[in-house]
Amino acid sequence: MIRYQIRGENLKTTDAINNYISTRLDKLNNYIDKKADTLARVNIKKYSEKQFKIEVTIPLPYLTLRAEDTQSDFYSAVDFVSDKLLRQIRKFKTRVNRKSREKGYKGIEFSENDNTQENESDKKVEVIRRKSLSLKPMDVEEAALQMEMLDHDFFLFLNSETDQMDIIYKRNDGKYGLIETETVENSK
Repeated sequence: MIRYQIRGENLKTTDAINNYISTRLDKLNNYIDKKADTLARVNIKKYSEKQFKIEVTIPLPYLTLRAEDTQSDFYSAVDFVSDKLLRQIRKFKTRVNRKSREKGYKGIEFSENDNTQENESDKKVEVIRRKSLSLKPMDVEEAALQMEMLDHDFFLFLNSETDQMDIIYKRNDGKYGLIETETVENSK
């Protein structure tokens, strides 16, 4: 069952807003195991030019659902995000989870009342280019410098402080973000 943590920036979240968001996102409960205790983080930002940005992140085992949209109509933005999350979970169910089961990995459990048909999302992924790279241990500052020198938006590196592969990326606001990885054990 999905619980919601709804937070507003430059906007007071009212019961009407909370109810509309939870009603739209409750459709995802049809695809998620009822026994799972899942927390959906919903962030609503209101900009001065009467724009609303809706961000929803739902961490699940082996999958994180995330969608965002910015529109002048709050309800349209919520509807778009809800539909996008539904598409993501259907795609996961029909493609990735099926392939994981074939390999013997355990995916997320879906509820029995889900009647999604396998369709266009069964297409094979076509890799049109491959690259290889040698990962040199470096700190975050050196990785940012390497990324800038290569004029890339992101850079994969071996973090010398954690001995893990991390990704540094350039955000839309011009600042940097860091994705820190951790190894997950496969349960067969």
